[in-house]
Amino acid sequence: MKLLSLVILSTTFILSACNENKKVNDISKRTTFFDAAGMDSTIKPGDNFFGYANGKWIKATKIPGDQSGWGSFYTLYEDNQKNLRGLIEETAKSNNIAGSLEQKVVDYYTSGMDTNAIEKKGVDPIKPLLARIDAVKDYKELIVLLAKLNAEGQGNDLFSFYVGADEKNSTKNIPSFSQAGLALPEKEYYTKQDSTSKAARKALVNYITTLFTYAGLDTAVSSKNATEILALETTIAASHRTPAETRDPQTNYNKMAIADLQKSQPNNNWTLFFAEMKVKPDSVNVSQPAYYVALNSLLATQPIDVWKNKVKFGYLDANAANLSKKFRDAAFAYNKTFNGRKIESDRWKKMVSKVDNGLGDLLGQMYVKKYFTEEAKKRMDELVNNLSIAFEARLKKNEWMSDTTKQRAIVKLHAFMKKIGYTSKWKNYDDVIINKDDFFGNIQNIRKHDVKEMVDKVGKDVDKTEWGMTAPTVNAYYNPTNNEIVFPAGILQFPFFDANADDAINYGGIGMVIGHEMTHGFDDQGAQYDYKGNMRNWWGDGDSAKFRAKTNSVVKQYSAYTLFGNVHINGELTQGENIADIGGLAIAYDAFKMTKQGKDTTKINGFTPDQRFLLSYAQIWRIVNNEETMRTRLQTDPHSPEMYRINGPLVHFDPFYAAFNVKEGEAMFVKQADRAKIW
Repeated sequence: MKLLSLVILSTTFILSACNENKKVNDISKRTTFFDAAGMDSTIKPGDNFFGYANGKWIKATKIPGDQSGWGSFYTLYEDNQKNLRGLIEETAKSNNIAGSLEQKVVDYYTSGMDTNAIEKKGVDPIKPLLARIDAVKDYKELIVLLAKLNAEGQGNDLFSFYVGADEKNSTKNIPSFSQAGLALPEKEYYTKQDSTSKAARKALVNYITTLFTYAGLDTAVSSKNATEILALETTIAASHRTPAETRDPQTNYNKMAIADLQKSQPNNNWTLFFAEMKVKPDSVNVSQPAYYVALNSLLATQPIDVWKNKVKFGYLDANAANLSKKFRDAAFAYNKTFNGRKIESDRWKKMVSKVDNGLGDLLGQMYVKKYFTEEAKKRMDELVNNLSIAFEARLKKNEWMSDTTKQRAIVKLHAFMKKIGYTSKWKNYDDVIINKDDFFGNIQNIRKHDVKEMVDKVGKDVDKTEWGMTAPTVNAYYNPTNNEIVFPAGILQFPFFDANADDAINYGGIGMVIGHEMTHGFDDQGAQYDYKGNMRNWWGDGDSAKFRAKTNSVVKQYSAYTLFGNVHINGELTQGENIADIGGLAIAYDAFKMTKQGKDTTKINGFTPDQRFLLSYAQIWRIVNNEETMRTRLQTDPHSPEMYRINGPLVHFDPFYAAFNVKEGEAMFVKQADRAKIW
């Protein structure tokens, strides 16, 4: 499933308890909803609104050692983790029936918390898999083994396989493959000569060496293996597309017959892959074909021992977090190169995340019973409907789009599937056996379930009730092939949403999130899909060119922004999220103006309704990041840094100029004629 999500990482995020809230224990007593003490009035709103709204908070905030950053999403995620832990530990006190969802959730968590048992097993759980790789004699046998391991739920490092909607026939599922084979975040890390890339390559070599040493090889052999793997991956990287290039849905759609793939790439043995999966699709989508063409050649020309070592490293890396402490420490040391974390997170946090990721619909059922109210659902329905009305009104008033295309856009907007809170059809895990004394075995059982669930979809109708996130997730997304906007229960909390908050706060917070996801249906990617979720051109003559001209101006704007003195944002990579931020803000504001407060001018705590709306918007994105995290994001993340997620859209937003009396000569001032008007 292709998701155009709101936020960046599967890590944490959040606003620390606002000073204005006086740290009340009962959140139902919250009466103020943004942090006035965290603002910096020495900064002019028109020079740097992000700094004005958050400056004192930014100066005072220290990133916890176990975090890659800190702020709004992080603290909400942390609070959610605590709630989930409480649910699991409270449930553990009961006599849970064997096979029940409660038993599986509790025993999976318990098995992972038993670090003594994990330590005693050391590397033993993965030794059988490594032995199977060692027994391989040539690349043909290696491909056979990888196919078998994939069918067993182990995945593999060379074939990135998934099943999702055919983007030109969105009601049917199709197998898809994307580029793979790299341990570093993206291709340019292998060749760039800047200090960050060099440090990343050195860290990777050290990590590979360490894992092989812990697996039983001597240091010299392990070091040689690491050097050879880096060289192989550097060769592979040449076949990869950049993150920005992989954003193009058209070039990612390459539907091919299995027979043709087998004929042109016999070394990849496509027929065998699906035979092991016990499915017989006629065709597949290969998102980045150049990688698989290169793989077909490299399999036969690179030494088999190097391939075997690369594959072994892939499995060691994929399982390092599930083995003894020295493996976990090695993975942490490597990953901090990219996330800047100073210390490991508490074990309970890791296990709550594993339960959510592995048995999400079981834990999710427990979560929504306690933490998601019908009142919240009702208020969200109202917000989403108002945003939809506001967006339709904007489409009708659009000055650059033809009437024919406007009508098609409105049809697509009306066709949005709106998912709020949690799924209407919880997944079944009856085939997953969970034993509180077998952590590694539990992981394998969950993986087998996941791959079977995925493979069973091949050739079948797309289940549009399925969710791509669990109910407790602090995030949101738009899925173009379903034409759906999805808001899990986890994000429907303060600072994004509070049933007791005034409309300015909620529309500036979750309202902007809703508008952002709606706009993804009409960003540079989403606009290529029709109301049924099929990738096709539904635009009238000339409209596409006008749209590209407007989006190109956004690319140019954001490409001029820099961090660390001279590192530019990649405007091509971030354009979809930037378009969604610009549109989401405008739509949320229009919807806010439909409310009683939006039509009023009464101040609260010295701020007008419009000012409160904008301050809420700025404070939901108040986040600080470690330098390592931000440097990684600048190369790989389609979202702009948070300061520019605020200041970038605001330079185009007329109500901002009026609300804070922004004048020519101030840093954020842009002449009316130069302000982007897309949606």
